[in-house]
Amino acid sequence: MSQTDTVIAPWPPAITLERDGIRLEPLTLAHEAGLAAAAADGELWRLRVTSVPEPGATRRYLETALAQRAAGNRLAFAVIDLGANGGAGEVIGSTSYHDIVAEIRRVEIGYTWYAARNQRTRVNTLCKLMLMAHAFDTLGCGVVGWRTDVLNERSRAAIAKLGAREDGILRHHAPRRDGSVRDTVMFSMLASEWPAARERLEARLRHGGFRAA
Repeated sequence: MSQTDTVIAPWPPAITLERDGIRLEPLTLAHEAGLAAAAADGELWRLRVTSVPEPGATRRYLETALAQRAAGNRLAFAVIDLGANGGAGEVIGSTSYHDIVAEIRRVEIGYTWYAARNQRTRVNTLCKLMLMAHAFDTLGCGVVGWRTDVLNERSRAAIAKLGAREDGILRHHAPRRDGSVRDTVMFSMLASEWPAARERLEARLRHGGFRAA
């Protein structure tokens, strides 16, 4: 590398986010055992419409996420429950910014999954709030996107509850783990729509009604 060469760090910068006992920290190889244990809770790799690592494939999952980070396409996080494991904290899943377009300040939120015991709890709402607030309020994103398998009704409903708009369906778009090809539903939220969405999500947290972990 010459003295005139400049190393440009990937955008968005790596950061740790934390709120109400849940921490999002940049995914590293050190999270391998924790991720494998979280995926085993419910054998999540058996679900056709998720990208959860199968047994023995967690290292490859991590290496792929790190390679995508180096390419500027993805910033993956480990989801840590700080109140678990006697207060020592425990990996309970993962989520990411992905399909990043730095030039127009666009990110998508996805690659999200949680151990079975943490599904339908307050965890997903907290994680989405942290990621959306950071994207809009700190990174200055003009839009945040989501995508999901057309067959994943639970995911589609959850994204809609965030206040995102369904933009359309990309037909014959991506392979599933079983070799079939999925149609992908695309969602988005503009920066102008974020304040109202934040209010609704904060109200949901205050009112509760989540399943206990």
